[in-house]
Amino acid sequence: MSKSTHSIALWQHKHDFSQTNNHGERNTLYVLYLTVITMLVEIIAGTVYGSMALLADGWHMGTHAAAFLITLFAYYYARKNKDNPRFAFGTGKVSVLGGFSSAITLGLVALIMAVESVLRLFNPEQIHFQEAILVATLGLLVNVVSVFLLKDSHSHSHEHPHAHEEHAHRHEDDGQTPAHDHNLRAAYFHVLADALTSILAITALLMGQYFALNSLDPIIGIVGAIIISRWSWGLLKQMGPILLDKSIDTDYQAKIIKLIEDKEDHQVADIHIWSISADHYGAVISIVSHHPFSVEYYRNLLTPFTRLSHLTIEVNTCTQVECLQAH
Repeated sequence: MSKSTHSIALWQHKHDFSQTNNHGERNTLYVLYLTVITMLVEIIAGTVYGSMALLADGWHMGTHAAAFLITLFAYYYARKNKDNPRFAFGTGKVSVLGGFSSAITLGLVALIMAVESVLRLFNPEQIHFQEAILVATLGLLVNVVSVFLLKDSHSHSHEHPHAHEEHAHRHEDDGQTPAHDHNLRAAYFHVLADALTSILAITALLMGQYFALNSLDPIIGIVGAIIISRWSWGLLKQMGPILLDKSIDTDYQAKIIKLIEDKEDHQVADIHIWSISADHYGAVISIVSHHPFSVEYYRNLLTPFTRLSHLTIEVNTCTQVECLQAH
């Protein structure tokens, strides 16, 4: 007897949960160009004119350029491997991993700022105010342009192609939030941190030049480092749980269980809901009943829960003696 074949497309899941943000990727590339050009100009000018301020800021810009390279690589890698079967649930977490890595570099920048500021507080160095103000102003202009480029992209809702058709409609009581591009969010905070640093530096340098408050420069550097480290920690707290397969919030899960168990003699024996990308969740639910319905019934029942992008349902008929005696 020949083996029968089935048309299984109806029961197959798609696994492309990667984030598509062409606008953000393009603008990140523009910001990288701006950053690298500014970095080279400052390093060359600092070498030619013997300015340590220019050299230091040039190499500082290099750390942000590295962060933007991480952002762009994450976009490229996710797009290239979105259909790679080696990734069980696609490359939806690549964007989150890129943002997490970038947030770590942001924290390192804050640490370097703090250490350098403390050293200068106890071992003051001569400040060349005119050169330093020029460097800080140049950096601020570049970062203001970069902030607007990435803020525009960061505020867009991002498309998630290939979402399941049954999950296409959003429901007001579902608690669905707009798509999050953590990769771009981290890049945005890099330029925001640099802009903040430039503003604080210009303020401190002007106070030092006109009021002889030279100690204000390292103090403001420490304040800036604290603010940036808080941003970095906030980003890590957002992205870390997603990378660690964080479950969905308990209220959302409780609503799912209640909906199923409202059916007579139905009970949820086991339920696992975990992050498979920034805005998508996978779920495995085991249901026990004396008279269970079809899997398709439960799938349709859970349609309003649009955050469940990959749903696997196990249906079990209770055959225990006490159950059979009761029914």
